[in-house]
Amino acid sequence: MKILIAGHVGAGKTTLVHGLSQIRPVSTEEVMTEAGTATDHTDLPDKSTTTVAMDFGRLHLADDLVLYLFGAPGQERFFPILQDLAAGALGALVLVDTRRLRETYPILELIEKLGLPYTVAVNAFDGAPVHPPERLREVMDLDGPTALVICDARDPGSSRTALTVLIRHLLALMPESP
Repeated sequence: MKILIAGHVGAGKTTLVHGLSQIRPVSTEEVMTEAGTATDHTDLPDKSTTTVAMDFGRLHLADDLVLYLFGAPGQERFFPILQDLAAGALGALVLVDTRRLRETYPILELIEKLGLPYTVAVNAFDGAPVHPPERLREVMDLDGPTALVICDARDPGSSRTALTVLIRHLLALMPESP
């Protein structure tokens, strides 16, 4: 099963993919430079690299069930890559940092435009504002069936829980067999 991991710059996509992958993850992290200051948010604490193509990891859930995790870059200039990575994906886990909710909206719009079912995972960064789930749903204009979960991408158990919520959401959307 192909799963897209999306979100704005610095939302924790690389951390999540690398923390869950049972193989050595593929990464296209590059050092951020002064030339990219306007688009790469070099002001983020402890962030010196950014994904420029994708992150890839694999997570075996059972002998016959494997998740292929494709982490997409978050900059708008890389949206064509995100669109390519979305092809064939069953759904998306959209990571959010409450310190920069406004940067999430273009990602959510694109995921919705692609018709990809998704779950929003609010990444619990140290010192980030904490909002009630109802308020987050309202601010992000999430419809009723869209799942919302709080996670910590640094914690593989928490990341697994977020993926489980996504998979349950995807299963709920599937029509029942006759």
